[in-house]
Amino acid sequence: MKAFQAAARCPLDGVRVLDLSRVVAGNMVSLLLADFGAEVVKIEPPAGDPLRDWLVAGVATNWKVYARNKKSVCLDLRKGEARALLLKLVDTAHVFIENFRPGTLEKMGLAPDVLHARNPKLVIVRVTGWGQTGPYRHKPGFGTLAEGASGFAALNGFADREPVLPPIQLADCTSGVYGAFATLVAVREVEVGGGRGQVIDLSLLEPLFSFMGPQAASYQASGRLRPRTGSRSTTAAPRNAYRTSDDRWVCLSASTQAMTERLFRVIGRADLIDNPRYRTNAERVQHAAELDAIIGEFIARMTLAENLDFFGRAEVTVGPIYDIAQIIEDPHVTAREMVAAYPDEEMGTVPMHCVVPRLSGTPGAIRRAAPGLGEHNAEILGALGLGAEELARLAAAGVIYAGKQRTKKKIAEA
Repeated sequence: MKAFQAAARCPLDGVRVLDLSRVVAGNMVSLLLADFGAEVVKIEPPAGDPLRDWLVAGVATNWKVYARNKKSVCLDLRKGEARALLLKLVDTAHVFIENFRPGTLEKMGLAPDVLHARNPKLVIVRVTGWGQTGPYRHKPGFGTLAEGASGFAALNGFADREPVLPPIQLADCTSGVYGAFATLVAVREVEVGGGRGQVIDLSLLEPLFSFMGPQAASYQASGRLRPRTGSRSTTAAPRNAYRTSDDRWVCLSASTQAMTERLFRVIGRADLIDNPRYRTNAERVQHAAELDAIIGEFIARMTLAENLDFFGRAEVTVGPIYDIAQIIEDPHVTAREMVAAYPDEEMGTVPMHCVVPRLSGTPGAIRRAAPGLGEHNAEILGALGLGAEELARLAAAGVIYAGKQRTKKKIAEA
């Protein structure tokens, strides 16, 4: 078990982030910033961030991972006093993250021009499904819809089956990475360029579409839609997943001529190198099914371990297809502490991915566990000059909240 590095110095120390977002995309933005030292203060409603309700075996594992390194202040922003407190916190912040539908922040009296009037250097990250402009801007926009509209699902799966949506929050996480990058660009403009704060319009759709790379250009050039090809590639062959004799799987990619020729030699099929059906990459792509049958038959003779040893000694790019149980036992994963267990009151320990990427001079750190709801009310609001008596009054009035989440029913009754 690893200990939290509470005293670690990180490159974003001193940067304060107010994160009003909920679920994954905004939390991914703030997670990346928090992992490198930013003080991320989650501004949560009385019901808490919905991530707290995403339970696995009764445990909020999503919250434990995405909310690590963060603090929590619970404000009922339907109340004027709560909004006034938020505006005071804005005065102290460098970054403000929200993921309401376009126009919601404005209706709350928290429009960007209001925030910038108080804090001209504030970087405001606005996360939505479709962006702040355009005919879809007011539509609900969960990541699933972006994964469909971006073209990803249309390419994912097999030609004779339905398009396949990803089994992870792909659009949210992609947007989160872009959002963290854009935030640092905007913060640098303020700090180094002497500029003013600005608004970052971050949709879920556009970042994932950018990962589609040359699809639009390829469509214009060919006039053809790229088909769903399962694990095969339309640009290089051989490339696929192959079953081993012990009913496990390996993945193989031979996307260069040299690697393909090495593969053919090691499986005892050097004759394929000069075979006109497989001589060039274009020909191999055209006859990928035939190649898969040849390679698959060879791999199926050996177990997973035997395949990895055989191809590893030949330096052919073959690797295992792991599930999470296998990942956490892999010696490379454990040697690099890609996954490490940290103390957790509920689980005993909670395994989490390491801070990514690894910086040699100014690395990030996992400094604290995910917070309880409103755990840092006294610390954060107390710094505004609110004493214990005033905090108690605000709690009694339902302006602030701490402790277990209130259900929607309890909130309605409050």
